[in-house]
Amino acid sequence: MKRFLSILIGKIIIVLSKITGHKGSSLPGKWAYKIDKAILTKLSQEVKEDIIVVCGTNGKTTTNNMIEQILRKENYSVVCNKVGANMHFGVITAFIDKAPLFSSLKADFATIEVDELSTLKVFEEMIPDYFLLTNLFRDQLDRYGEIDITIEKMKMALAKLPDSTTYILNGDDPLSSSFGYEKVGRTIYFGVEKTGNREIDEVKEGRFCPFCGEELQYNFYHYSQLGDFYCNGCNFKRPPLDYEAKNVSLKNGISFDLISKGEEYPFDIPYKGFYNIYNIIGSVAATQEVDIGVETAEAILQSYETQVGRMESFFIKKPIFLNLSKNPAGFNQAVETVLEEESLIDVVLMLNDNPQDGEDVSWIWDGLFETLNQGNIDHFYISGTRGYDMALRLKYGDIPEEKISVYKTPGKALEKAIEGNGEKAYILVNYTALFETQKWLKDTEKKWSLKKIKWKDRL
Repeated sequence: MKRFLSILIGKIIIVLSKITGHKGSSLPGKWAYKIDKAILTKLSQEVKEDIIVVCGTNGKTTTNNMIEQILRKENYSVVCNKVGANMHFGVITAFIDKAPLFSSLKADFATIEVDELSTLKVFEEMIPDYFLLTNLFRDQLDRYGEIDITIEKMKMALAKLPDSTTYILNGDDPLSSSFGYEKVGRTIYFGVEKTGNREIDEVKEGRFCPFCGEELQYNFYHYSQLGDFYCNGCNFKRPPLDYEAKNVSLKNGISFDLISKGEEYPFDIPYKGFYNIYNIIGSVAATQEVDIGVETAEAILQSYETQVGRMESFFIKKPIFLNLSKNPAGFNQAVETVLEEESLIDVVLMLNDNPQDGEDVSWIWDGLFETLNQGNIDHFYISGTRGYDMALRLKYGDIPEEKISVYKTPGKALEKAIEGNGEKAYILVNYTALFETQKWLKDTEKKWSLKKIKWKDRL
């Protein structure tokens, strides 16, 4: 009876949330849990095949949704928290949404994105068959603290899992791959071979060996601490890769050759950003482990639609790209994508300091704003509750003052960027600015499209 009431109340709240225009991503799970504290355990145990958990600072939403699409396109029924509600109650909501009222859960797989700190609670109630870790960077200092604290809490969470759980780890990240060195059982590593792209000299989160404390050395690195690392103080080094991207090109999308199990598979995917290579390889590794072929996964990912704020594209008089940039590593990779543009562009930067963002915005001083001088950027349009902090950071990054404008409202900054001289516009925002900005862009794109249609009708 508790199970039935828990699902019923959860589903009612999901419906009411949608009617009132809310995402309804965590509240249903919260009330379902109040009624039945074991609801996540019960529903997760009803998944027929495997449960995949995706974790990490950056890329977990994209990687998780790629896995979901590959599984779904292969006609599997999948539980997935696609909107990115990745804390305890958000995970419960994903299962509640999929669960029937009068029968057991009819799901072949579950692929669930879990917040790093929430693994402590989630892994008490749900045991994944696969644990995929994308990367670990410093993020929201007032919530997570320094990265060492996050790692220690994740170790506590992973200690709850049985040896049968397979780890799928970013082998280029010394912080992520270190979990595999202490793992009893199977571990799979993925990464990217040395490329001809520019190596970014930025703050490295994992500068020191997690085992002996010596400073790590690199044969090469891609960005932040990701690359071919080794320690002179002990035998810790980049592990042999089970899935490796070679011959990377970022012209006209992303192309590379994936080496796996002695076979080579060409990938040519219409996405932006070097960092997305890791998301692609991680999703392919996870789905191949559940017996979906690499070539099948690549074909499905050709049609993958980017989720909210993951280089999400719009067209309002010109191409516009919206990207979530909430920490130094994520921002620096977004900047690299901006710098790849050969055409003249405008850039919108929005910085908020609401509780969900992290009220400490000092991370912007670790961002590579100085490199923005190298791009074909006509103007910077700034907004957000800490817009003037962002403008000051640009000034200290040697961006000319005449190229910087600050606006009280995000809508005005967006309007000005659309009317600007750039042939394209990139919009980089942190978390609480994301959904408001996406809604504004969707509404404006729809209005602009209707105006364009009406004008054509007159001709």
